[in-house]
Amino acid sequence: MNTHDAIPAETDVAILGGGLAGLTLALQLKQANAGVRVTVVERNRHPVPEAAHKVGESTVEIAADYFTNVLGLADHIKRDQLRKYGLRFFFHAGGHDDLAQAAELGAAHLLTVPSYQLDRGIFENHLGERARELGVDFVDGARVTGTELAGDGDAPQRVHVERGEETRVIESRWVIDAMSRASRLRRKLDLVEDNGHHCSAVWFRIDRRIDIDDWSEDAAWQARCSELPRWLSTNHLMGAGYWVWLIPLASGSTSVGIVFDNALHDFDSLKSFDGAMAWLAEHQPRCHRAVREAGGELQDFRFLRHFSHGARAVYSGQRWAMTGEAGVFLDPFYSPGSDFIAISNTYVTDLVLREMAGENITRRARLYERCYFSFYESSLALYRGQYPLFGHFRAMSAKTVWDYAYYWGVLALVFFARRLTDMNFFAHHGDELDRLRRINIEIQAMFRRWAEVEPDREAPGALVDQSASPLLVRLNRELTEVAADNEEMLAKRLRDNADMLHALALRLQSIAPTRARTELQTAEAARKVEEDLLDGLPRALTECPRGVAEAAVSSG
Repeated sequence: MNTHDAIPAETDVAILGGGLAGLTLALQLKQANAGVRVTVVERNRHPVPEAAHKVGESTVEIAADYFTNVLGLADHIKRDQLRKYGLRFFFHAGGHDDLAQAAELGAAHLLTVPSYQLDRGIFENHLGERARELGVDFVDGARVTGTELAGDGDAPQRVHVERGEETRVIESRWVIDAMSRASRLRRKLDLVEDNGHHCSAVWFRIDRRIDIDDWSEDAAWQARCSELPRWLSTNHLMGAGYWVWLIPLASGSTSVGIVFDNALHDFDSLKSFDGAMAWLAEHQPRCHRAVREAGGELQDFRFLRHFSHGARAVYSGQRWAMTGEAGVFLDPFYSPGSDFIAISNTYVTDLVLREMAGENITRRARLYERCYFSFYESSLALYRGQYPLFGHFRAMSAKTVWDYAYYWGVLALVFFARRLTDMNFFAHHGDELDRLRRINIEIQAMFRRWAEVEPDREAPGALVDQSASPLLVRLNRELTEVAADNEEMLAKRLRDNADMLHALALRLQSIAPTRARTELQTAEAARKVEEDLLDGLPRALTECPRGVAEAAVSSG
């Protein structure tokens, strides 16, 4: 039976919040320097419930690498969690009882770098146990009631903690806010920022498996994804202004979520289980029937309005920082939440250890924050204003191919190469990174126009197979090689990636409707990219369906 850790009077690092961000940061700090005293204050009592604990179950490559290789949790993840069959998207599924009649985007074969579905309850219980094993003071079942920051001086930060009848003030050199949306520092310091991305989500878990492979008896459809069953993917049912997720959990439960643009779908009608089910019956009736037929117990129902937010600052030379959703949050689409925890925790760990070693980190904190916000802003372009095109098969398929390549070719490359804290690397390669940021912004606008000028047309049974794209396969595979690169090899790899991405953007522009195309500059290096790397885009994407003509661009 678990017993509470005593609340210490002093510590080196006080982490407010013992969820995914806080506990992984604690592990990273202790593994980097076992002598650092780390205290985590968590409101929930451990062990937490399985299945119905928190969302954020789907991981992609950066988070998977962070959990397995940086934090050394591979044994637990491979034993107690689920291997994922990538992200999978279905278009026009709402109009068919047989899912084989929907257009599908996803990998027919497993790519090189693994990713996982995490039952957050199981995972966070393991993180809590591991933290205690490493000597972290894990104060669960406690509430942070106040913080006093020291400012520019050398005085300790003060954290007021309450647990039952016990109250204590913890004096700490560092305070890290990992309290998710309840962030105390973001409100205390007036750092909240509206990022212009206004979407909401509702979700629930049931204690049964929903097997999307049962939604069709078509033998050819079943056979084309044979390495793992489709239910192990993060499955997305796509529609205009929304998407529905289906995520399996190791406990045998299924997580179901509806994410939508507030301007296109009514939040108030969705914020109850009955309302969500009625919405599914209208927009995704096959999913509605699957939930009903699965039966079992409804384990929870949650909703969150306006989930995306920014922050004006996240790291400070005055010995405080925010990580995870306490700082910024983008969108659950493409599952970037745990990626940004991995990135932020890496920056925070480096700042803490440098400062405790006597370094003045004021300038470095600003540089890390600038890099972090650059990653955040580049990723925000993938979401802001894009939900109206989510149900458009060709425009969204082209966008997803680009978004994957951009993610693997830039952000994931930097993380896997362990160069996040190498400011010289960013300074030396600023031109390539700036070029790709500009292209990303321009091509995201092109995808929006594409969906406006080309009427959406069903492509029954079509498959956009990401594992058939030599470029995507290469960018994913090379993530396993970059850690061994020296400076010269890594520089060449980044330059090559920049040229390949530029060439991909030009190829996607060439198959977009004429009136949607952007003014991408043609680079000499991009023209030299091998043509076979750009092959593998299926006919469903590269050829406009017969009878589809460009429509007038909407005045909005």
